Amino acid sequence: MTTPTSETAAPSIPVVDLKTLPKVSLHDHLDGGLRPQTIIELAAQAGCELPSTDAGELREWFRSSADSGSLESYLEGFEHTVAVMQTRAALVRVAREFVEDLAEDGVVYGEVRWAPEQHQRSGLTLDEAVEAVQEGLEEGMDVVDEAGGYIEVAQILSAMRHADRAAEIAQLAVRHRDNGVVGFDIAGAEDGYLPSRFTEAFTFLAENNFPATVHAGEAAGLLSIQDALVHGRAQRLGHGVRIVEDIHLDVEEVDGKDVGTLTLGDLAQWVRDRQIPLELCPSSNLQTGAIAQFGTTLAEHPIDLLHQLGFNVTVNTDNRLMSSVTLSGEFAQLIETFGYGLDTMLEFTLNAVHASFLPLESREELADFIIEHYEDVMEEMDDFEDSEEFEAFNEGTLDTVD
Repeated sequence: MTTPTSETAAPSIPVVDLKTLPKVSLHDHLDGGLRPQTIIELAAQAGCELPSTDAGELREWFRSSADSGSLESYLEGFEHTVAVMQTRAALVRVAREFVEDLAEDGVVYGEVRWAPEQHQRSGLTLDEAVEAVQEGLEEGMDVVDEAGGYIEVAQILSAMRHADRAAEIAQLAVRHRDNGVVGFDIAGAEDGYLPSRFTEAFTFLAENNFPATVHAGEAAGLLSIQDALVHGRAQRLGHGVRIVEDIHLDVEEVDGKDVGTLTLGDLAQWVRDRQIPLELCPSSNLQTGAIAQFGTTLAEHPIDLLHQLGFNVTVNTDNRLMSSVTLSGEFAQLIETFGYGLDTMLEFTLNAVHASFLPLESREELADFIIEHYEDVMEEMDDFEDSEEFEAFNEGTLDTVD
């Protein structure tokens, strides 16, 4: 297999308003996507101290704290968001606003993950916490529907790896499978907490035909991914970006020139050939140092290599507040950095559709809707390319929209 090259940028892509493109979000944490003003108001009610009570300053504090180069530092901001999410009313509000913000970004289907065990300080039971979040999600979906939009958001329940409550959370997830919960996850400190520690939970899920996505290949490497697939029975890999450590470059001289050949190791081959979805989060991966061995810029992120090699790549935000990102913004950065066109954005989106925990019929309907929308946009782009405006754009006199 020879080294792949990136696509040539389509000149029409900058004039598309990326927010209007329908998107699917698979890896987005509830406690990582709060509005700064909401944190300030909830903190005042709960008596929690914050780094700032100015919404703009607080947003910047979260961003700068996250942009640290280590997952441990990145996670410090969650102490503040989790602290203000300890009552039913707070969880309802945060979940409702979460849905509204996703819809504003063009997301039509999302799976929001969160850890109920972290929200019991004020006496909520696990079931009450799940019910509160579901109430908020449904309120948010109703608000979007009343405004003429459409979005569906489901829950993924995460167990914290260090707390050893995975079996309890797995049972909770299955108990609420008919009340908005579609998947299970383990999150938190990855290194040192392999999925094999929670075999009981994953066996229970398998016995009940309930899907799991596992944080792996972010703060830890190939062993974490292997264990997620074997003991975690993971249908998706949360991040999974470090699978690239099992892709090797061999250089040999051919006709006086160095020619590079990429070889996939057994694990990378397995993940690629079986199209196990990777929940890649480009900005977050840079901020946490997940790809530090490859570089510190988006251009050095392995996402393009993985895409070119045929891995099942999906694009996600991880934590919209901490990373100061939107899904539209992540797409825009990928377009600018790697020269992707609309066809690649559609491919990433359809990958996410088919990797979601929706029923097959729902996935097919959602895919058809997204394809139809993209075809309409592409037809408009073709018309634009025949216009005088396109000539002005190529000459640099037409403003871009992102």
